[in-house]
Amino acid sequence: MWPRSKPVGRTMKICDVTQFYSPYGGGVRRYIAEKQAFVRARGEDEHVLVIPGARDECIMEGPCKVHTVRSPRLDRTSRYRLLLRVGRVREILRQERPDMIELGDPYHVAWAAWMESCALKVPVVGFYHSHFPDAYLRTVKKYCGAMAHDFVQDYARAYIERLYGRLRRTLVPSPHLRDLLASWGVANAVVVRLGVDTGVFRPGDQDLGMRRELGVPEGRVCLLFVGRLAHEKGVATLLGAFRRLHAGAPGRFHLVVVGQGPLRRDVEAAARATGAVSWRGNFEDSSELARVYRAVDIFVHPGVLETFGLVTVEAQACGLPVVGIRGSYMDRLAFCGIERWARENTPAALAEAVRAMADGLSGGVGRAVAAAAAEYAWPKVFSELFAVYRQVCDEVADERRGEGRSGGAALGFAGL
Repeated sequence: MWPRSKPVGRTMKICDVTQFYSPYGGGVRRYIAEKQAFVRARGEDEHVLVIPGARDECIMEGPCKVHTVRSPRLDRTSRYRLLLRVGRVREILRQERPDMIELGDPYHVAWAAWMESCALKVPVVGFYHSHFPDAYLRTVKKYCGAMAHDFVQDYARAYIERLYGRLRRTLVPSPHLRDLLASWGVANAVVVRLGVDTGVFRPGDQDLGMRRELGVPEGRVCLLFVGRLAHEKGVATLLGAFRRLHAGAPGRFHLVVVGQGPLRRDVEAAARATGAVSWRGNFEDSSELARVYRAVDIFVHPGVLETFGLVTVEAQACGLPVVGIRGSYMDRLAFCGIERWARENTPAALAEAVRAMADGLSGGVGRAVAAAAAEYAWPKVFSELFAVYRQVCDEVADERRGEGRSGGAALGFAGL
């Protein structure tokens, strides 16, 4: 349950605009859902969400409002949609007139929202959820060579500076990413944390019922992956590592994969080859996902492109140790010790790290990671985030007062 707290300072109407949103799961959805819960608990601020959906619709729940814009699916299997009707997005913003807009993706919807913000004279921040150039740059270098890689990197830098450099703030979940963006010319980046619902994701006895439901044989070390089944999530590295573990010690490990995506067939192939892989779709209910965390032994996070990784904090809040890959933006989330994570981004290194963690499992590891994850409780995180929002809104209010005194000095809205 969210504690009710008295709001500090002026109330605000915050509008999130993003197409990185699936009603069935994902980190962006979790972040926004928890933000809405925070707003409802405080009972003063308002929240508006603009996302793609199956139809044009507006749903209200207390101080929170959700606008869906009819949008096509990205493909037959995807649960994400492509928001093409940017004119409708701008129309909603004119209708709602929020105090501040937060952009949740860096593509055409972000530009449309920014342009409307200029007309409305509303400040805009952007949450840099994913360092998207990494995925493109790795592919370009692999198939096109270093020269093409450098060209694409220069273009990506210019694009990111052009978009995020004109916002009031760029919200990033790690100091390393803030420093990288600063070197790319984005001087407004500030570090904000993402969090975890510690009322739901908490330690407890091993959930043997869920373990049986997931099809985990007795006596196995059970590994868990939760996320979208896509190349950028490191699924190929995960499956390669598990095949090595299975070949080296048949009958010792079992892998549970939770998620949807284009690589589901690869997961099914690994299941046929090893007989030791279980697949489940997304758990829409957080309490059910928490049961999954408490049913297994080790959480494996093979991705290196995420800027935060909510699932790693959720897993550790349940007392589940995590094995990841060093050198990503998530190094600071290695609550069990970065030395326990894989030294490099290869199936062999990840398999060795998992094997070492399994050999050293103890209750002390679980207690330590749960205590560290508790510092990321959502009320703490959103109190910090809303302080940034208020700072931005106060800056704009001060500029408007200055404009009035000077008889028309320009506000800080680029492009007006």
